[in-house]
Amino acid sequence: MKIIIVGAGAVGTHLSKLLSRDHQDCVLIDGDIERLSGLDSRYDIMTLHGSPTSIQTLKDAGVEDADLFVGVTPDESTNMNACIIAHAMGAKKTVARIDNVEYLASNLKGFFEKMGINSLIYPEVLAAIDIVNGLKMSWVRQRWDVHGGALVMLGIKLRETCEILNQPLRELCGPDDPYHIVAIKRSDETLIPGGNDELHINDIAYFMTTREYIPYIRKISGKEHYADVKNVIIMGGDKTAVRVALTAPDYMNIKIVEMNEQRCERLNELLNDVNTMIIHGDGRDIGLLQEEGILNTQAFVALTGNAETNILACLTAKRLGVRKTIAMVENLDYVEMAESLDIGTIINKKTLAAGHIYQMMLDGDVSNVRSLMMVDSDVAEFVAAEDSKVTRKAVKDLGLPFGVTIGGLVRNNQGILVNGNTRIEAGDSVMVFCHEQNLKKVEKYFK
Repeated sequence: MKIIIVGAGAVGTHLSKLLSRDHQDCVLIDGDIERLSGLDSRYDIMTLHGSPTSIQTLKDAGVEDADLFVGVTPDESTNMNACIIAHAMGAKKTVARIDNVEYLASNLKGFFEKMGINSLIYPEVLAAIDIVNGLKMSWVRQRWDVHGGALVMLGIKLRETCEILNQPLRELCGPDDPYHIVAIKRSDETLIPGGNDELHINDIAYFMTTREYIPYIRKISGKEHYADVKNVIIMGGDKTAVRVALTAPDYMNIKIVEMNEQRCERLNELLNDVNTMIIHGDGRDIGLLQEEGILNTQAFVALTGNAETNILACLTAKRLGVRKTIAMVENLDYVEMAESLDIGTIINKKTLAAGHIYQMMLDGDVSNVRSLMMVDSDVAEFVAAEDSKVTRKAVKDLGLPFGVTIGGLVRNNQGILVNGNTRIEAGDSVMVFCHEQNLKKVEKYFK
């Protein structure tokens, strides 16, 4: 598969790394030669110095044979124009990174496709969705919904209050039980569990369940004492903070602490109609946090552009008694450190955007692709085609690659947990968990 990426920033570079790991034919274009320096030797990709909207540059990159063209420069107009030109020159699919949320309206999808842009991504919106989901469930590290929530995957840190520690999973997750454990994160190791494996204190367990059993999962994981989030302090007033404030439930009281006075004025204009207070100050100032009611705050969200600042601010909030903390960590090298410090939920816009783009590479009927940084895995929602390989045998006889787990499916809008004897039917939406596996290897079962 031939893929052309324009923009060697954070998203473009991370995506190039993923594609090189999958041995895709990838060309990375950027107008700044310093950004490209050394990337072709670090990753198995070709780099090309030139303007993303130059017809000659795109010709040199082989755009007429491109299966996927990705515009992820910092400039929205450049991305959209590059996609329009690439489509006209023969690129089969295009995706553009944008900064205008208005463009994401569902009624505009056909309009942009006529222009030659197949998909739009706004990483800040993707991040805000994750943050708001995390705020709604203060006891969950990570949540992933399949088919509008008919199936739900919950990543939960297990403490001493958990009721299901140190018991073989075969005794806990039988065919008739309302949940499956699809993965376990233990220190720096990821386990795809079998019947003899057990859950230990400080594990992060990934539960697959149906919506009606979420309260039951909360009980057995020992999280009933976690207070629901009503008061939230956000440090940093960037675009992600704005999207969180605009999409958070009405019952949440949100305060945004921002150091830049001009940005505070802009935030007041943008958020005039929602239940949000803008505070000019430093979110690391303990005195300021105490004045603003940190002792009566259930969640602290750090969204500055500096990963170290966000991690330290969350640690401070935890010391002041805040139960739920969320940190934006753009530097992937710090993700493991943040997890080891028990920060809570980690948000990374690069992996969110890359998951969305990765979905465009797949030929089968697949949606809702997510990368789970903590367990070096991907989850995706595949739809089984008529007479596809996955419909011909029971799950236990499919010969799925090692590290691939089918956690559940949705049939007629009803979530169903899967066991070895389950037969998948054409039209089922199937949740697939892939640890250290290429999703391209999995899609052949569903086509």
